[in-house]
Amino acid sequence: MRSLTVALPSGRLLEDAVRLLRAAGYRGPDGRDRSLVWQWGELTVIVAKPVDLLTYVERGAADCGVVGKDVLLEQAHEVYELVDLGFGRCRGVVALPAERRHLWEDPRRHLRVATKYPRVAERFFWERGRPVEIVELYGSVELAPRVGLSDGILDLVMTGATLRANGLVEVAEVFQSTARLVVNPVSLRARGEAVRELVSRLTRVVEGVP
Repeated sequence: MRSLTVALPSGRLLEDAVRLLRAAGYRGPDGRDRSLVWQWGELTVIVAKPVDLLTYVERGAADCGVVGKDVLLEQAHEVYELVDLGFGRCRGVVALPAERRHLWEDPRRHLRVATKYPRVAERFFWERGRPVEIVELYGSVELAPRVGLSDGILDLVMTGATLRANGLVEVAEVFQSTARLVVNPVSLRARGEAVRELVSRLTRVVEGVP
C-alpha cells in the first residue's frame, strides 16, 4: 500500500508544520535541501505554494494537507477540514490610512479595498450591505492606499507592525486564522485508517497529550 501523502505549505507555515510532524513521531529531512518531495517513513511529504495546496488535495495528488484558514475561506475546494493545528495564528483585518479613518464611520460610503482575498472581502462587505470596489493585488497591498489605488486594504496581520509602518490603522476584524489539517474526501473513505492515525498523532501533540 502506498504511503499517505501530506502537502505542506511553503513559506511562513512550513517550519512549524515540519516541527509538528516531528513532534508527532514522524522522521524525515528538514527541507533545507530545497527538495519538494520528502519521504518521512510512512508519509510522503510534498511542499506546495499555499495558493496551490488545496488543488493538490482536492485532485488527489495529496491525501491531506496543512493550510491556513485564510486560504480555506478564500478558495472554494472540495476538502474536509479535520484539525485546528493551532500555529500560524493571524487575523484578517480591514485597515485604512489613519488620516482617512473617518471614511469607515459612514456605512453608506463607497470604499475601494485592495486585497488578495477578493471573495472574503466581497462576502464581508455584502453581509454588511456596504458598497465596495475590490482591487485584487498579490504583492504588498499596503502600498495601494499610499499611491491612491485604494482607500484601504483587507489583509493578514500578526503583530500590526506592517500596518503601523505604512500609516494604516485597523478598523474591522474580518476573520481569525490558524493552520488546519484538511483531507481529500475520497482519501478519507479509501484510506480512513491511515488518515485517522495521522489525525490522532497530530491531535495529541496539539492538545499536549503524551
